[in-house]
Amino acid sequence: MENARMSQVLKFNFLVFLLILLKAEGFFVPITYIENAVAKGAVCLDGTPPAYHFDKGTGSGINNWFVHVEGGGWCNNVTTCLARKSTRLGSSKEMAKQVAFSGLLSDKENLNPDFYNWNRIKVRYCDGASFTGDVEEVDSDTNLHFRGARVFGAVIEDLMAKGMKNAENAILSGCSAGGLTSILHCDRFGALVPASAKVKCLSDAGYFINTKDVSGAQHIEKFYSQVVETHGSAKNLPRSCTSRLSPGLCFFPQYVVSQITTPIFFVNAAYDSWQIKNILAPGVADPHGRWHSCKLDINNCSADQLDVMQGFRSDFLRALAVVGNTSSKGMFIDSCYAHCQTEMQETWLRSDSPVLQKTTIAKAVGDWYFDRSPFHQIDCPYPCNPTCHNRVFEPDNPTKNATNVPNNTTNGTSNTSSSATRVSFPHLSKEAQWTGHLVIKRGISGLLLALVLLVNL
Repeated sequence: MENARMSQVLKFNFLVFLLILLKAEGFFVPITYIENAVAKGAVCLDGTPPAYHFDKGTGSGINNWFVHVEGGGWCNNVTTCLARKSTRLGSSKEMAKQVAFSGLLSDKENLNPDFYNWNRIKVRYCDGASFTGDVEEVDSDTNLHFRGARVFGAVIEDLMAKGMKNAENAILSGCSAGGLTSILHCDRFGALVPASAKVKCLSDAGYFINTKDVSGAQHIEKFYSQVVETHGSAKNLPRSCTSRLSPGLCFFPQYVVSQITTPIFFVNAAYDSWQIKNILAPGVADPHGRWHSCKLDINNCSADQLDVMQGFRSDFLRALAVVGNTSSKGMFIDSCYAHCQTEMQETWLRSDSPVLQKTTIAKAVGDWYFDRSPFHQIDCPYPCNPTCHNRVFEPDNPTKNATNVPNNTTNGTSNTSSSATRVSFPHLSKEAQWTGHLVIKRGISGLLLALVLLVNL
């Protein structure tokens, strides 16, 4: 009896904790479908309308706009695009009706002091090519629509009609494949918003580099070329790059960023966990799985593997060097094993968030945007930074991977939005982690399901 009573008390306390956590660090925002975009051919892979989540600005932020693009990787051929077509990464019908806003999208001044009262938008990602594709023909057998560039235009047009035409300040940001979107479309975004507005871009975990994998092959270069060819992306990639290089190379930021004229800030881990898993040591380059345990948890890496990862960091910094060191281009490059650090409150701004020069990501970005001070910091090599939140991944689910991650290289998603790879957050309890994954995957329905299940345990 005493044990049963204690169990009930613990469950009640945990439910209270969940509600407090939700109120303190996140809130749910409903989905908006752009129905009139369908007539313009601006649609997801399956032909459904584009969508976004919009929380309106208030007070001094009423004419300020923060447009954040969701991550979700890429599909490089008909087979991998068909695998995404019936998921939230290819169809707005499959998207959660509400998503949690936190981190850079938070509406709490203490958690997001510079942008909490702005108009904050999360653009859903359903085209598979970082909003660059545009193929007029639709194969009747597959019904695949490669129209990402049109979707981007339709989203911006819809937001303009809802007040962004009066923007005084505006930011285009994104995480992972969305972070690449914010790079490739930075100047385009700057040209679309009012000329009088202060416009800058922010890329989180979007600086994917062109380097060899552990077998010596240029796996990611071939993959990106296939993405560009499949989606007809060439005409929508920066002309400053495609006039010099093959279009496939222009999907890599290192060949594009030096020509971007709109101010842009890069947040990235030098040991980006997605890039380590899928560019440096993809499954195709590691047939015997020697890197499997290391990729799940950096603490499991051997001395030799860590040496290889240090080499990856060197390659990353060389690719980053083209950014230069001007006040218009900022960077926060930490030495964490992570991927996407702006969407989660624990890494954006909290008492235990990662810091460089005693500065959190939120403060670095805010200071840079408002011209309070430039920020251009690169961390020392791993494991020098004790403030890092290094991700620990769960073992892959073969069934899910067969559907969502063909070749182990098609789903460059953020930790906060991936349906194929789950991660744990060491600073949270297992119960909180489990609930977090439900909420991320299913929105408000996930939280309700978690509460019901916990009550009936």
